[in-house]
Amino acid sequence: MMTNLFSTFDPSTSIFNLSLNWLSTLLGILMIPCMFWLMPSRFNIIWNKINTTLHNEFKTLLGSNAFNGTTFIFISIFIMMLFNNFMGLFPYIFTSTSHLVLTFSIALPMWLSFMLFGWINYTNHMFTHLVPQGTPPALMSFMVLIETISNMIRPGTLAVRLAANMIAGHLLLTLLGNTGPSMTMNMIYLLIIGQMLLLILESAVAMIQAYVFSILSTLYSSEVY
Repeated sequence: MMTNLFSTFDPSTSIFNLSLNWLSTLLGILMIPCMFWLMPSRFNIIWNKINTTLHNEFKTLLGSNAFNGTTFIFISIFIMMLFNNFMGLFPYIFTSTSHLVLTFSIALPMWLSFMLFGWINYTNHMFTHLVPQGTPPALMSFMVLIETISNMIRPGTLAVRLAANMIAGHLLLTLLGNTGPSMTMNMIYLLIIGQMLLLILESAVAMIQAYVFSILSTLYSSEVY
């Protein structure tokens, strides 16, 4: 009997009919307080260096008109996505960021808050974004339509990009793992090496996709004011 290939990503762990899969989203939070009870170490220094680098980069993208503390919102999103992406690489841990339910529920409210804030407080500035500089008068109405559509699909592209990239690598790992029982011993050695290389690639993808999600959110917010 054939099963759906994507069924490996379905929430399945439950106690008394209460789904426990989405609790994996909070596993990263359990690790963070441990740092505050330890002596300063290399791990703390590296973590602070990452936060400082992200703060400086986001501050540059947001510009001098940004509100104080805005960068910490996007740093928090980056850390949350990074922890969830890495949690999904461990065996038997539910990958919450491979589902559009989580990624879209983060991207949509964030984009809506940007739009509402921009259109209420900077209406003229938001209208100027609909017509790029140097557009011929004959194409202005057409460009407004294109810019409006491209602006409206931004939360969807943010959500789909993260979910698709996370689910693609996991699917490949699952497919290769399912072929193991039917392979010879020599092929299994190659399979294990291939799985290890794919796991390294997925670790890089986990970091890159968290960075891309947060950096694009920063760029979208910087266009508001």
